[in-house]
Amino acid sequence: MKVGYTTMNTPADIAPPVLGPLLESAGFDSIWIGEHSHIPVSRDTPYPTGGDMPWQYTTMMDPFLSLMQIGDHAPSLLLGLGVALPLEHDIFVLAKQVATLDVLSNGRVQFGVGVGWNREELANHHDVKWSMRYRALADCIAALRALWIDDESEHHGEWYDFDKVWSRPKPIQRPHPPIWCGTGGKLGTQHAVAWADGWMPLDVTLGDVAKRVTKFRQVAAESGRTDVPISMVAFGDPTLDTLLAYRDLGIERVIVGSGRDGWEDPSGVPAFIDKYAAMIDRLAS
Repeated sequence: MKVGYTTMNTPADIAPPVLGPLLESAGFDSIWIGEHSHIPVSRDTPYPTGGDMPWQYTTMMDPFLSLMQIGDHAPSLLLGLGVALPLEHDIFVLAKQVATLDVLSNGRVQFGVGVGWNREELANHHDVKWSMRYRALADCIAALRALWIDDESEHHGEWYDFDKVWSRPKPIQRPHPPIWCGTGGKLGTQHAVAWADGWMPLDVTLGDVAKRVTKFRQVAAESGRTDVPISMVAFGDPTLDTLLAYRDLGIERVIVGSGRDGWEDPSGVPAFIDKYAAMIDRLAS
């Protein structure tokens, strides 16, 4: 099992050009950065893990620019969007951003996507109702695939509808960078099976992880898919035993760093990285 790292990616965190080489030299295979284009001041949506929303959400930097910097300084590290919120983007700009990052990084992009947890954030993008977000995301991914794969791309869906266009350059990775669905609920799981290349849930949203992974594979097999890879985002400071259990479930990658103890203090990042770097060989065996 491989090990990746995720960061809140704020100006107070370790700068991307420093973080990338630190992870690469420690043996991590990937860096994952999420996004929030904005955070509405007035919010009724509860924070997913309970309690108050950390204020650092309001200072998250752009993931594409940050990943480009990391890629320049860590030439073997995979560059993961973890997760991007495609419904908040112009479809043509997003296709261009992902393709450009893949070209400039020589094919290292991993495209994690989700619908977000903040109802008010999505409401500021008027085209998609909260209740329809998963269907809209499926349509968005289909449109992105058309833009990345076809020389003259067109798509005619419920939310995304365009006649033939040229959208270039195409990604280095063919047919496109791997698309990871970062959703853990029942509906999100169904969509991951339907259109994603891989599943990337947050473990604390699953409850019984082994049971949910087994169920996911059953649903996938019923749809004729027996080889959907899983990258598990491990919240907090998971123990070696927890990560070994994930490995034994056949999980391809674990991503640490989300909600780590003392995550508000960037000075603790090197020690956190060293802690999990010491587990990499054991997890790979």
